[in-house]
Amino acid sequence: MAKKTSIHYICQACGYDSPRWLGRCPNCGAWNQMEEERIGGKAIVHPEDQEPIHKGYKSHKPQRIKSVTAEAESRVKTPWQEFNRVLGGGVVAGSLVLLGGDPGIGKSTLLLQVSMALSQNQGTVLYVSGEESMQQIKMRADRLGFKDPDFYVYAETDMAEIRSAIAEIKPQFLVVDSIQTMTHEESNGIAGSVSQVRETTAELMALAKQNGIATFIVGHVTKDGNIAGPRMLEHMVDTVLYFEGEKHDSYRILRAVKNRFGSTNEMGVFDMQTDGLKEVANPSQLFLEERLAGANGSAVVASMEGTRPILTEVQALLAPTAFGNARRTASGLDYSRVTLIMAVLEKRAGLMLQNQDAYLKSTGGVRLDEPAVDLAIAVAIASSYWEKETQATDCFAGEIGLTGEIRRVTRLQERVNEAYKLGFKRIFVPKGSSQGLEKPDGIQVVGVTTLREVLNTVFPR
Repeated sequence: MAKKTSIHYICQACGYDSPRWLGRCPNCGAWNQMEEERIGGKAIVHPEDQEPIHKGYKSHKPQRIKSVTAEAESRVKTPWQEFNRVLGGGVVAGSLVLLGGDPGIGKSTLLLQVSMALSQNQGTVLYVSGEESMQQIKMRADRLGFKDPDFYVYAETDMAEIRSAIAEIKPQFLVVDSIQTMTHEESNGIAGSVSQVRETTAELMALAKQNGIATFIVGHVTKDGNIAGPRMLEHMVDTVLYFEGEKHDSYRILRAVKNRFGSTNEMGVFDMQTDGLKEVANPSQLFLEERLAGANGSAVVASMEGTRPILTEVQALLAPTAFGNARRTASGLDYSRVTLIMAVLEKRAGLMLQNQDAYLKSTGGVRLDEPAVDLAIAVAIASSYWEKETQATDCFAGEIGLTGEIRRVTRLQERVNEAYKLGFKRIFVPKGSSQGLEKPDGIQVVGVTTLREVLNTVFPR
């Protein structure tokens, strides 16, 4: 029996459902985002009843968990170690990966290079594009310098046609660029609407899980940098990747914010060149190569990005304020964390910062948000305030408490090893975390308990 069709108004920003049109969404506050959609009618049928393309990925009956044979997920490694690390060790069969990023940042270039790499002795690849023609994709592949790339390209937006192509080609890998251009035949919304994104993603997920097809989908982002469309999109997929970087800088950062098959907050660094993206094997050296010797307001932090230690520079510039209220600006650092550390410096270390404008940033486009960056931020601020330089061979890792104590941080051994590898002679760490560390010859591990102790050691009077 056919379902009765009803008209609903869906917020295109957050997915809020209303029975009548509203100028302002009561859920997210966005203006003029309510679009009319018809709900009901013929039920949408996903291909659950079809035979799987690749055997072994579908079970028709519930099973007791003790009778389920669980094996480690099979992974396909690409030639890029940076890409493999972000995914947790490689591409997992049957996974659904969402890649987001600003327009023109290189999302299509990244997935095109991944497709060409996977097509070489790894399996059949189907690259579906709703934004470019097949001729455009071929021209881009030629510019990237690949000789006779052997994978399938398909310029289509209709999910029914894409489903037929998947059944015919039987690929092991599928790329959809982008999910906002795809349309489902049983959904009445326009391409990119909440209902279309929801239904097309649900069908791609069903195809991926039932047939073991590793699927990559590209998602547009809003002006705030979040994936466009309903938040449910990020909940449905297995992995969410963000491709970040400045348009006027050649370096790009691939960051995992959700990963069901590996560690979150992993980071891979790439260099955008004329012949495509190249991986950067040692990002710490890259972030520190332009550091000026003898400059004040600078400190190096030994940070962790997922399982990888990263050494990068934190810079601070203090200047007397010209107005009543001092200005605080932070780029690549959490603003609340910066203001908190400045308050601790005033109260526990005696720095008069109330009449100082403060400008802080992390270099290289890296976003630092873990607690271990606190100590480097405080040292950089004190260096600029006193106009005294820090030693170029010093680095810092530690969380600062409100009473001025230096608190423990995780994975300290990896931080020390990375500092030693890059030639640092001294690293300041929490005293409670320094017990039992393997200290390489040539680097001094200084255990400290208070912020004042650190400042007195780094800036002797």
